[in-house]
Amino acid sequence: MDQKKYNDLKLGERAAVISIIAYICLSALKLFIGYTANSEALKADGLNNTTDIIASIAVLIGLRFSRKPADKNHQYGHWKAETVASMIASFIMMAVGLQVLYSAITSIFEKNNLTPDLTAAWTGLFCAGIMYFVYRYNRSMAKKINSQSVMAAAKDNLSDAWVSIGTAVGIFGSQFHLTWLDPVAALIVGLLICKTAWGIFRDASLYLTDAFDEELVKKFKGTTLAVQGVNEVKDVKARNYGNNTVVDMVILVNSELKLRQAHDIATKVETKLKNEYDIYDVHVHVEPN
Repeated sequence: MDQKKYNDLKLGERAAVISIIAYICLSALKLFIGYTANSEALKADGLNNTTDIIASIAVLIGLRFSRKPADKNHQYGHWKAETVASMIASFIMMAVGLQVLYSAITSIFEKNNLTPDLTAAWTGLFCAGIMYFVYRYNRSMAKKINSQSVMAAAKDNLSDAWVSIGTAVGIFGSQFHLTWLDPVAALIVGLLICKTAWGIFRDASLYLTDAFDEELVKKFKGTTLAVQGVNEVKDVKARNYGNNTVVDMVILVNSELKLRQAHDIATKVETKLKNEYDIYDVHVHVEPN
């Protein structure tokens, strides 16, 4: 692994640690105020943040495992470790989301909801502000190091800020004798947790099954055809190893070229693709035309 990739992963770990610290503090605050102020919505929001702690830890573990060099059983390295960890986190998040939904629905049908204290609403707004700043930091870091997992964490930070705002709105509404509004807000939070879990699972599944953007593959082909000496691109495939793109390509060149000349053309293709698209590795196979 080159030094830049190593440094990028270290920066990604810092972003994950900041998220973990923020979620621990905010989930503890929300759960404490949620129970003392009788707010189902704030308790659900607090439980949501506990799943975010798990997701952030998964990202952190994945980033650290990704830094491990290739070995006998992982000859391509450990890049996909963070993807596996994200999938595990999605299962845990879904379980918590379903539990929140169950509690919210039970609370609605019991019809004995207490009006939550306004402290719960102000707590929700305060936590929303904190998460927005965490989102801005993680988004900036994700763009800097080109990390999809850190960007996913940033998007989760932003969704948590909106969840907290929705929680506060539900609590404010319950002050006008709409006691059902607080558990309904909890229901919405539960749905958002499940939605986030499904999104993480879906994205992780696509990465682990080597799905790749078809439009980007077309761009790779077009860039390769522009290289002098390339007559045709016979085949091109791409996949992701963590945040790194790997491309396999078969090109056709003039059959009368010497081996050194054909090799030089392949090298030009590899260099051009790496420089233009920040590709981690390109494998070019040359065939006569």
